[in-house]
Amino acid sequence: MFKHILLATDGSAACDQATRTAIGLARTHGARLTALYVVDPYPYLGIGQANPLGFQAYIAAAHAHAGKALGRAAELCDDGGPPVAMETRIVEEATSAHGIAQTARDEKADLIVIGSHGHGALRKIMLGSVTTRVLAEAIVPVLVVR
Repeated sequence: MFKHILLATDGSAACDQATRTAIGLARTHGARLTALYVVDPYPYLGIGQANPLGFQAYIAAAHAHAGKALGRAAELCDDGGPPVAMETRIVEEATSAHGIAQTARDEKADLIVIGSHGHGALRKIMLGSVTTRVLAEAIVPVLVVR
């Protein structure tokens, strides 16, 4: 049924379950799996505009975090079953939600898998803001994993 699954990850422990779900679906359907990390420069803009070195440090740290997040997803691909080949993507210059939805379009993914939320006291009551925006913007089905 699914031919190409896009997994959105931020590297949090909460994303591990979404990653496992995406891997299981890729195994079941024989689908391609692409893990995506979006480096969102916008939280830093306005704070660090006066200090370009600060922005460069932020981007460097974000890329390091992306490497760890995508590395964790790759570890899970080889854990507990036949390995799943996974491609990785890092997107810059976009908000997280737009980067996820746009990458799904560009890569012709037919499913987006994303965690329901990050950390926070309201996590059992409502979806995370990125997940909510992806649901609004995506043109393919979105599987939200708790």
